[in-house]
Amino acid sequence: MKKSLGHELGALLRLAGPLISAQLAHALMIFTDTLMMAMLGPQQLAGGALGATCYFIFSIFCTGVIAAVGSLVAIRHGAGDPPGITRLIQNGLWLAMLLGIVSALCLNSLGPLLPHLGQDPSAASQAMDFLRPLSLALPGYLCFMALRGFTSAIGHPGPVMAISIVGTVANFVINYALIKGWFGLPSLGLSGIGMTTALVSSAMALALALYILLSPTYHRYKLRGGLGRPQRAEMRALLSLGLPIGGTYAAEQGLFTFATLCMGALGSVQLAAHQIAMQTVALAFIVPQGLSYAVTFRVGLHYGARHLHLSRLSGHLGMALGAALMLLFALLFWLLPEWIIGLFLDRHDPAFADIVTLAVSLLAIAAWFELFDGLQSIAMGAIRGLNDGRTTLVIGLTGYWCVGAPLAWLLAFVLGWGAQGVWWGLAAGLAVTASGLVLGFQWKTARLQRPNRIEGEVCLS
Repeated sequence: MKKSLGHELGALLRLAGPLISAQLAHALMIFTDTLMMAMLGPQQLAGGALGATCYFIFSIFCTGVIAAVGSLVAIRHGAGDPPGITRLIQNGLWLAMLLGIVSALCLNSLGPLLPHLGQDPSAASQAMDFLRPLSLALPGYLCFMALRGFTSAIGHPGPVMAISIVGTVANFVINYALIKGWFGLPSLGLSGIGMTTALVSSAMALALALYILLSPTYHRYKLRGGLGRPQRAEMRALLSLGLPIGGTYAAEQGLFTFATLCMGALGSVQLAAHQIAMQTVALAFIVPQGLSYAVTFRVGLHYGARHLHLSRLSGHLGMALGAALMLLFALLFWLLPEWIIGLFLDRHDPAFADIVTLAVSLLAIAAWFELFDGLQSIAMGAIRGLNDGRTTLVIGLTGYWCVGAPLAWLLAFVLGWGAQGVWWGLAAGLAVTASGLVLGFQWKTARLQRPNRIEGEVCLS
C-alpha cells in the first residue's frame, strides 16, 4: 500500500507541475492583455474589459466541453486502446473547430446588442474593436486545449508547459511592440491586442500539433492520417461528458459574476475592494485548477484499466494535496492581507483607505473558503475522470445557485451585511458544492467497486 501511495503521489506531482505552470502562463497572457489595454488609456481599458468579459463567457463554456477530450483519452489510455484515442483526438479537433467558429460568429454579432443591454455605446464600440479579431482566437485556442488534454492524459505534459510559456512571452512582446511602434509597426490599439492574442493562440495550437506529429512518442496513435470524418459515437461521447462540464464551468463563473453585480449595486468602494480580493483568489485558484486536470487524468487512467482502488486513491491524494496547498494560501490571506493588497494599489494613500480596509476583511473571509474552492475543483476533476459530468453539474448548480447566490443576496441586502455578506454567501455555496462533490466521488467509486459493476460501466457512450 505504501509503495502504491508513493508511486501515485509521484505520478500526480509529475503531471500536476507542468499543468499548473501552463495554467499560470495562460493567466499571465490574460493579465498582459489587460496591462496593454491600460497603456492605451481609460476608455480603451473600459471597452476592452467589456469585450474580454463577453469573450470569457463563451470561452469558459467551450473550454469545459473540450475538457472531455483529455478525460476520455485518459480512460482509453488506461484501457490500452490507441485506435480509440486516435478517433477521440480527431473528433475532438473537429468539435473544437466547430465550437470555435460558432462562438466567433456569435461574438461578432454582439455589436448591436450591447447598447440594448445597458452598455455605453462608446464602450460597446471599443469592445467590438477588441472582440472582432479576438474571436478568431477561439478555434486555435480550443484546438490547443484538445491537444493539451491528449498529450497530458497519456503522461506527457511537458510540451504543453513549454509552448504555453513561449506563447505568453510572445504575446507580451508583440503587443508591446505594436503599442510602442517598434520596427515601424502600426499602432492598432485594441484591435492589435485582439489580433495578437488570436495569432499567438493559433500559433500555439499549430506548434503543439507539429510537435505531436513529428515526435516518435506519438507515432503509435497514427495521427498523420489527418482528421478523417467526424464519427457519431465519439462525438456523442464527447458531448455527453463535455456539455455538463461546460455547464458546470458556466454555472460557477455565473456565481462570481452575480457577486460582482451585487458589489456594483452596493457601491464603488465595495466593487473596487471585491475586484482586488477576487484577483487574489483567482491567482491562488490556478494551483487547484491545474491539479484538478492531473487528478482527472490519473483517475481516468486507472478507471480505464479497471483499477478502481487506484482511481479512488488518486482522487483522495489529489484532494488532500489540494487542501494542504489551499490552506497555505489561506494562511497568507490571514497573516499578510495588507501586503497582498499593496501589490494592487498604494495602501498608504489615504484615498484608498476605505478600499484597503474592506479588502482586508474580504481576504479574511476568502481564507475560509479557499479550502472549499480548491477542494471542489479537484473533486470535480476526480468525478470527471470517472466519465461522469452530470453529477458535477447537478451538485454545482445546487451549491452555486440554490445556496451561494440566494444567500449572498440575503446576507448583503436583506440582513444588511453588505460586501461581507456577499462573500459569506460565496463561501457557503462553495462549501456545499465541495462537500457534495467529495461525497459524490465517494459514492461513485463505492458504487463502481461493487461486483460486476465496473465491467458494465467503463464505456464512453
